[in-house]
Amino acid sequence: MELRARGWWLLCAAAALVACARGDPASKSRSCGEVRQIYGAKGFSLSDVPQAEISGEHLRICPQGYTCCTSEMEENLANRSRAELETALQDSSRVLQAMLATQLRSFDDHFQHLLNDSERTLQATFPGAFGELYTQNARAFRDLYSELRLYYRGANLHLEETLAEFWARLLERLFKQLHPQLLLPDDYLDCLGKQAEALRPFGEAPRELRLRATRAFVAARSFVQGLGVASDVVRKVAQVPLGPECSRAVMKLVYCAHCLGVPGARPCPDYCRNVLKGCLANQADLDAEWRNLLDSMVLITDKFWGTSGVESVIGSVHTWLAEAINALQDNRDTLTAKVIQGCGNPKVNPQGPGPEEKRRRGKLAPRERPPSGTLEKLVSEAKAQLRDVQDFWISLPGTLCSEKMALSTASDDRCWNGMARGRYLPEVMGDGLANQINNPEVEVDITKPDMTIRQQIMQLKIMTNRLRSAYNGNDVDFQDASDDGSGSGSGDGCLDDLCGRKVSRKSSSSRTPLTHALPGLSEQEGQKTSAASCPQPPTFLLPLLLFLALTVARPRWR
Repeated sequence: MELRARGWWLLCAAAALVACARGDPASKSRSCGEVRQIYGAKGFSLSDVPQAEISGEHLRICPQGYTCCTSEMEENLANRSRAELETALQDSSRVLQAMLATQLRSFDDHFQHLLNDSERTLQATFPGAFGELYTQNARAFRDLYSELRLYYRGANLHLEETLAEFWARLLERLFKQLHPQLLLPDDYLDCLGKQAEALRPFGEAPRELRLRATRAFVAARSFVQGLGVASDVVRKVAQVPLGPECSRAVMKLVYCAHCLGVPGARPCPDYCRNVLKGCLANQADLDAEWRNLLDSMVLITDKFWGTSGVESVIGSVHTWLAEAINALQDNRDTLTAKVIQGCGNPKVNPQGPGPEEKRRRGKLAPRERPPSGTLEKLVSEAKAQLRDVQDFWISLPGTLCSEKMALSTASDDRCWNGMARGRYLPEVMGDGLANQINNPEVEVDITKPDMTIRQQIMQLKIMTNRLRSAYNGNDVDFQDASDDGSGSGSGDGCLDDLCGRKVSRKSSSSRTPLTHALPGLSEQEGQKTSAASCPQPPTFLLPLLLFLALTVARPRWR
């Protein structure tokens, strides 16, 4: 009897040990109170939360064991973890977009102020300096400034052609005004126009303005355009949704510790980095072209200084115009003789006025504008901020982990490693899609890059090439700088929806008024045209562009 009692005691003890080892419900009675508190604070119904831990065979994402989460709770928390990461990504993107947008507005305001100030100076001083030579042609000067403004803001104009046509029209008008006693029909004016290049009636002013204005305007508009394209890329990449494998991994990272009854366990730092490096692998592939763009933008600011720099040239257009009119008056007699020699003796106008009064020569005093240092301050701040965000895309996983995930300290060997409390042993993956082939936390198909992000990589390449061309002084066409026709007004190829605006011109005659070539052109600053006029890339080229993007981005297998 005693032996039998001892046997039952040993049997019960063994059963109790087995029950403890297996986590038998009878021996497992930990409360879910802390999980209930956290779950309810997120706005979910507490009716779904068990009072004590239950068996977790129903879990599809978290490790199966005793749990405080039902299937519905796991699904709710998975959706919440994905939404929280997407919100964190959008918040980071908005901060970067705001910085770029602030810079764009500051530089744009400054450059436009320079041009507007030059035009105001012209309107204030030219009537007194040149009399009717200006007042009868005031519209031609206004139209020139309007076209310069359109060019700066990204319209598809050729600046050298624009200036050449302005000088041709101005020559015809002023030559007629200087010789009111002569009949000058259209064919005679055509002959005058053909000889203008050899005669150089305006002296060196047209050539100097052409050389300096081309470099200055293209540097200014390409820099501002670069800021717009960078902001647009950030905006579009922020809209790329997280994939299902990423959503599962983020749920496991953030909330599975709650479900398994250890809500106080914070994610291990390396574990978090591996999850987000896998989730943001495509975004990290922007890094190389993003750096190239920002480096090119910093470099082109060198073109803002000196006698051919942005501030000196854009704010002084009127001085070259004054020099040109003065040169024409000084060389009037010699010019007239050469024109008559080449085009014949024009007929006298019987209705013309009597002896011509002596024309006034315009003496424009240099502008008394003390250096404000505005541009220097803008450039200094821009350089510092652009350098600070150069590694934005590859630092994003670490930034989000440290700022949003409430990480454990690196020395903590009881952090949440995805399965339980303990050290996280796997190594941290590299940056970019190709480096995620062995990511232990997120299953990433490295053969299927995200097409939206590949398109943005292409936009960064295009803008970088244009900045480099602008640095070399080449006229840059911003047509089709964006991959779509809709615009945010900042970064889709031009400023204020002037993308690819084309100006029709009559090449057979240099007397086509600018207001005919630009119907309805307003004299107010920055008039906008419809964004629908932005030209689209030919449809047959889209597959080729995508093929090239994939070819450039394809990972190299060893």
